Amino acid sequence: MRQKLNLITLGVNDLERSLDFYEKGLNWKKSKSSTDNLVLLPLGGIVLALYPRKLLAQDVTVEDDVTGFSGITFSFNAKSELEVDEVIDEVKNLGAEIVKTPQKVFWGGYSGYFKDPDGHLFEVAFNPLWEFDENDNLDL
Repeated sequence: MRQKLNLITLGVNDLERSLDFYEKGLNWKKSKSSTDNLVLLPLGGIVLALYPRKLLAQDVTVEDDVTGFSGITFSFNAKSELEVDEVIDEVKNLGAEIVKTPQKVFWGGYSGYFKDPDGHLFEVAFNPLWEFDENDNLDL
């Protein structure tokens, strides 16, 4: 797996309140690629995403509670479905717990989740609608 994080997704309880905080409070600009349920905030090579917490927990296939889900996932964006499979196999061989095996997902891509040794959730995803720039950063 390349040493690269592209997207940090925060599961939020109130998307509008969170958007107000980042957009009006911090003066961060959301990307035109944002949708009704997904706010994308480009941060100079990495993207902070805000997504409804309950929907994020459903996507990861974990309970939305304090003990099972912290409300945050880290995402590694792969360049193909094959790369998603390869990364999941690699981390599994390293002892990571596979939380969600790679599969086609509702938003049109392909992803799986694993827990790092401390229990932090990482998504490995391929999104056919997103491209990378010459520095391997998401080009939103």
